[in-house]
Amino acid sequence: MSLGLVHIYTGDGKGKTTAALGLMLRAAGRGIPVVLVQFLKGGPSGELESLKRLPGVTVLRGKAGSSFAAAMSRAEREAAKALHDRNLRRGVELARQGACGLLVLDEVMAALKHGLLEEGLLRDLLESPPAGVELVLTGRDAPGWLLERADYITEMKKIRHPYDRGITARPGIEY
Repeated sequence: MSLGLVHIYTGDGKGKTTAALGLMLRAAGRGIPVVLVQFLKGGPSGELESLKRLPGVTVLRGKAGSSFAAAMSRAEREAAKALHDRNLRRGVELARQGACGLLVLDEVMAALKHGLLEEGLLRDLLESPPAGVELVLTGRDAPGWLLERADYITEMKKIRHPYDRGITARPGIEY
């Protein structure tokens, strides 16, 4: 029986999304419906192809614009914020309706940091979470108020990464 605990995967190391996806896989394997809300991600990825094959998994995602958050134009920022707010509201609505037992908010910290998500929506979710729904939040630079609310906190620490040597993200490994 789920207690509705809050998990945070944070830090500068690789593996935050991967850890969340592993928990999703475990939950889906036990018949627990899962909702994944991805922020700032809109391109194709290997994990999405796998998730399409799993019953009981709903994915809400999208990215407005083609640049990284810090380089977005004002119009891109406004479109991204509207999309992220809408997706978060929909994910929370599904959770409150009993349509999921695990709600994953992937890269929610980046969306918050860059002002591309209404902070009040996330605060409301954490102050009044859907009964029995496990919440997973991923991303770098988790704010203190989120850390204080979490039941699990896992920090991914980068020791070495190929990107530092100019090796870019590879399909099937990083996405």
